[in-house]
Amino acid sequence: MFVSDFRKEFYEVVQSQRVLLFVASDVDALCACKILQALFQCDHVQYTLVPVSGWQELETAFLEHKEQFRYFILINCGANVDLLDILQPDEDTTFFVCDTHRPVNVVNVYNDTQIKLLIKQDDDLEVPAYDDIFRDEEEDEEHSGNDSDGSEPSEKRTRLEEEVVEQTMRRRQQREWEARRRDILFDYEQYEYHGTSSAMVMFDLAWMMSKDLNDMLWWAIIGLTDQWVQDKITQMKYVTDVGVLQRHVSRHNHRNEDEENTLSVDCTRISFEYDLRLALYQHWSLHDSLCNTSYTASRFKLWSVHGQKRLQEFLADMGLPLKQVKQKFQSMDVSLKENLREMIEESANKFGMKDMRMQTFSIHFGFKHKFLASDVVFATMSLMDSPEKDGSGTDHFIQALDSLSRSNLDKLYHGLELAKKQLRATQQTIASCLCTNLVISQGPFLYCSLMEGTPDVMLFSKPASLSLLSRHLLKSFVFSTKNRRCKLLPLVMAAPLSVEQGTVTVMGIPPETDSSDRKNFFGRAFEKAAESTSSRTLHNHFDLSVIELKAEDRSKFLDALVSLLS
Repeated sequence: MFVSDFRKEFYEVVQSQRVLLFVASDVDALCACKILQALFQCDHVQYTLVPVSGWQELETAFLEHKEQFRYFILINCGANVDLLDILQPDEDTTFFVCDTHRPVNVVNVYNDTQIKLLIKQDDDLEVPAYDDIFRDEEEDEEHSGNDSDGSEPSEKRTRLEEEVVEQTMRRRQQREWEARRRDILFDYEQYEYHGTSSAMVMFDLAWMMSKDLNDMLWWAIIGLTDQWVQDKITQMKYVTDVGVLQRHVSRHNHRNEDEENTLSVDCTRISFEYDLRLALYQHWSLHDSLCNTSYTASRFKLWSVHGQKRLQEFLADMGLPLKQVKQKFQSMDVSLKENLREMIEESANKFGMKDMRMQTFSIHFGFKHKFLASDVVFATMSLMDSPEKDGSGTDHFIQALDSLSRSNLDKLYHGLELAKKQLRATQQTIASCLCTNLVISQGPFLYCSLMEGTPDVMLFSKPASLSLLSRHLLKSFVFSTKNRRCKLLPLVMAAPLSVEQGTVTVMGIPPETDSSDRKNFFGRAFEKAAESTSSRTLHNHFDLSVIELKAEDRSKFLDALVSLLS
């Protein structure tokens, strides 16, 4: 059931208990977890934190801990499936689920005792009515033949006929109701999409209890920016939520003139910015950032010689010397840096890039360290999906979690270096896919498969990095193809996962159009295609549109998908 008063029905309930936190491995979940941890530290709440990257880990961890805990909090996992069916908990167990995955499973919505959903009601949830989905089992009325022995046989026959007619009518109504229920559920569960960021939901809770700090606000900003960077929400939703956070930013970071001199040097300041859409440009060279940002790389078509020429023309139009553009942004001439944003925006307009700037936030730690929200998202993502073999998934999770604290800036800078490698590898892979025509139209969708042995292929075995590659590849393909029909198609991407087990990760990405509502129909389609062909698949990821598949079953799975979506 949906929790209406988060403070009373959630926080005050767990405040006096030991709780277990299950946190999914995405940046928004990490930020929500940081906010909750800070609140728990304020009130001395005992908790155990368990990172989970998929359903299997969640089930294993639950079985391991279910004896010791009665209250479980799930962040960014658990809302879109029937939790009680998967975990089979005891009756006194309570789950608090704060998850952005939509649609929310109807059993979770209508379970009043064990499942409490920490989900904003103002998202358009469109949950079907209870009576349309659930029906109390109607006992067939037993008509025992308790007639008096002396009654006429003809009367008995008439009564029997009436009962038969009545039963037939009841069965027909039952069949109609079931057919209608199937249709309603199909319409409701057909598309997968994302709701309000979990970090924002947790920040709201902190704000309601007057315990919100600048750090918590920054984590909420990163959670929202993560959704935007990963294309999980529409531009409209992003702008609306930025407006909400902007009010909190001005509330926390206003400065009076006479106060200015009394502030300590190492204080934290968050400010609203109308900044460039260039990835990590303040920690890189401007040239590298232009080449490795999806927005500019796809519009210049940098994988072609003509595209490289257009980039040179763009830099010439701005009047920036190559020597300045190719050195670190920090080392550029101050005179050039002052009006750099305006210069880039003006030239970008001439080259057809109308949205070169976007609404975002930046943070200053003292005078030396300044980060944009998107910088932190890329750094944290790279730390979590790090291909380094020196640690387990949990180690990477802890490192990513630590990098969000201002006391661990060295970890954040390490994450920025990993993010640069990741973005370079992504653009190089896109260039090789487009130059060797690896993206092929299968009819109802585009298909691209990364071959075993491709450089950097292991970087893309994790769903988050594969998702980034897939979306950037689709954007670039839309700009490179002349076929109008192909511009409107979704993409199915496959990448090798484990050579020993012969498995691949398959992921579906919705079409790349300006009016795209970011709704993804591949989750249900993958399930049906796997069922109809008996393909050996594993639906382990919290996003239903990501599956693991045996490499031998790939061709029959794709054939079924084509016929299903045609």
